Amino acid sequence: MTGGTEVHEPFDINADTLREECGVFGILGHEDASALTALGLHALQHRGQEAAGIVTYDNEQFRAERHLGLVGDHFSNAETIGRLTGKAAVGHVRYSTTGETILRNVQPLFAELDGGGIAVCHNGNFTNALTLRRQLIRDGAICQSTSDSEVVLQLVARSRKSKIVDRFIEAITQMEGAYSLVALTAKKLIGARDPLGIRPLVLGDLNGAPILASETCALDIIGAKFIREVENGEVIVCSTTGIESFFPFGKRPARPCIFEYIYFSRPDSVVGGRSVYDVRREMGRQLARESSVEADVIVPVPDSGVPAAIGFSQESGVPFELGIIRNHYVGRTFIEPTQQIRALGVKMKHSANRAQIEGKRVVLVDDSLVRGTTSVKIVQMIREAGAKEVHFRLASPPIRYSDYYGIDTPVREKLLAAKYGLEEMRAYIGADSLAFLSVDGIYKSMGYDGRDDENPQFTDHCFTGDYPTPLTDLSEDQDFVSPPRLVEVG
Repeated sequence: MTGGTEVHEPFDINADTLREECGVFGILGHEDASALTALGLHALQHRGQEAAGIVTYDNEQFRAERHLGLVGDHFSNAETIGRLTGKAAVGHVRYSTTGETILRNVQPLFAELDGGGIAVCHNGNFTNALTLRRQLIRDGAICQSTSDSEVVLQLVARSRKSKIVDRFIEAITQMEGAYSLVALTAKKLIGARDPLGIRPLVLGDLNGAPILASETCALDIIGAKFIREVENGEVIVCSTTGIESFFPFGKRPARPCIFEYIYFSRPDSVVGGRSVYDVRREMGRQLARESSVEADVIVPVPDSGVPAAIGFSQESGVPFELGIIRNHYVGRTFIEPTQQIRALGVKMKHSANRAQIEGKRVVLVDDSLVRGTTSVKIVQMIREAGAKEVHFRLASPPIRYSDYYGIDTPVREKLLAAKYGLEEMRAYIGADSLAFLSVDGIYKSMGYDGRDDENPQFTDHCFTGDYPTPLTDLSEDQDFVSPPRLVEVG
């Protein structure tokens, strides 16, 4: 209480979700490079809504536009695109899992090196970035942002190699964690994917212009052709003379992030040769096999639960209906003035379709359960619409562990499945029954017999606690005390 007035945290109707990572895009050798990059970023907007940036090169100088907010807020007018001249561009949409949401952290980040300028943007998290940053600062480096990407620039700048590609490779070989990187120099477009391929990156082509992007949907929007995925541990270098590949980490089995299939990638993207939509629908089918229940209607929690709900309906034979209608015009955050109005926050985003729910036994299908706070409100909303029974089904296993690879999961203590067992979670959200897809069920949905515990096919640490890389910054012998930071106030 302050001065007799109760102080509440802002109510975020999206707080009970897994926050997106980031999206990257780059193109070389096209007259409309900046406009195509803006379109590509539009297609990747689901991967980050806090900020967007584009850097171009016009054979004389690099030009940058970086803004807080959505791509369409800043890169949809001819004046802005007209300032970003040149036939080469890289772009980024950001959700900040590390570093504050301030303009100096918006990517691509740019630096002048002795061999020329370089712009870098990345998706993911380096799990030793704090350790490296501390050492760089001790050695005299001056950091202008709090972004992981700046560590890459600092390491590239300090390399004594003569060629920019060699300097870039030397830099990333010092990094741990999960990442896809796209960099632009005066002559090259460079991409890199972490040794396990945890974060995605694809290669495309538009009339001879090579493209690097986080997902195939960014190629589709501009009519580009999908060539292939960048391999795990690959550094790919595009220039006017062709495309070269380097494998500084050697060849090893890939372990892509399973959440690209469960939640992050757009349903119309193809990841690892698999249609994301088809995989999510199959997860729903598998969920129905594992946890069938007598019901009258299958209802998705929109939008991410729709493909799984379709699969659940197809497998169970229970009709699929849009029992929840989503309002697509609600902003990312809404601050309500009173507790009574705050309680209506979920209804701003979702409303029950009473005609499809009243008097029926309803199965709600969603992709995942994080804190559970939104699920409580949705179950209550369905009951208030007259449902006879409400059964909750999740098309992924319980999320019991935090992520350190670019997904902004809450601290473990705030994850519902880390605190409670199945019956306790059911009681918490107020459902008549609750069931999750099993870990083996996830792998069966991907075409395997189950999880290979000796050599897991995917990165699935949020479910299993099996982190595939070192977590140097979290090691007990590290004592990181955040120094005072500059706060931009105007």
